[in-house]
Amino acid sequence: MELYYREFGQGSPVIILHGLFGFSDNWQTIAKDLSEHRLVVTPDLRNHGRSPHVPSISYPEMAEDLRIFMEEHWMFSAAVVGHSMGGKVAMQLALTHPDMVERLVVVDISPAAAEDNHSSIFDALLGMDLSKTDSRKAAEHYLTERIADTGTRQFLLKNITRGADGRYTWKMNLPVLWEHYSDILAAVSGPAFDKPALFIRGSQSGYIKDGDFPLIQSLFPQAQVVTIEGAGHWVHADKPAELLEVLKKFLS
Repeated sequence: MELYYREFGQGSPVIILHGLFGFSDNWQTIAKDLSEHRLVVTPDLRNHGRSPHVPSISYPEMAEDLRIFMEEHWMFSAAVVGHSMGGKVAMQLALTHPDMVERLVVVDISPAAAEDNHSSIFDALLGMDLSKTDSRKAAEHYLTERIADTGTRQFLLKNITRGADGRYTWKMNLPVLWEHYSDILAAVSGPAFDKPALFIRGSQSGYIKDGDFPLIQSLFPQAQVVTIEGAGHWVHADKPAELLEVLKKFLS
């Protein structure tokens, strides 16, 4: 599978993986900052952004996509950073192919099975017929009535694109993401990854709980956990300067 990607800078590689409903430019500001001394690559995961739309999505499949992508681009070892769903892809790659991961950064997600935080979002998105939507403003009005949080709405609206025929469509493969939502919520597993690992959580997020620490330590014995005060699940949007400071220190 040929993943779409963006790249910044040059040097030893850092790969940044977006979360569910995201795509490669979500982490562009962070990527540009890190690219002062490193090559930073931000791919679109399968069924997201400009990468291929295929009938399935799971962590073993996405980790394999990433392994192939790295080998095809002559990156045989890299620091891998992943947020939310992308964090689980990064973990699965580290657990399955530890030789390819120099060090691991997981942003606001546990290796355990996740709670359902998206069914209401899927309901709203699947209920909107984009082929009959005549403007982005109309799409925003529709979502405003169904999704209260402004930041979440704006994030989702970035997934709307206009085709050559003038019709609006989703960048993501929404039906497949919903069909395989249980696979996206699933835990990751494998032999322990005994290399440097950093788990970053937002103090206002519940995606990494104190009760997850034993599982994290069992799978990632060298893991450290850092909490960024005042950040929610989207740590890179809520506290970008604080996140950058932590990332630069760990990646150096």
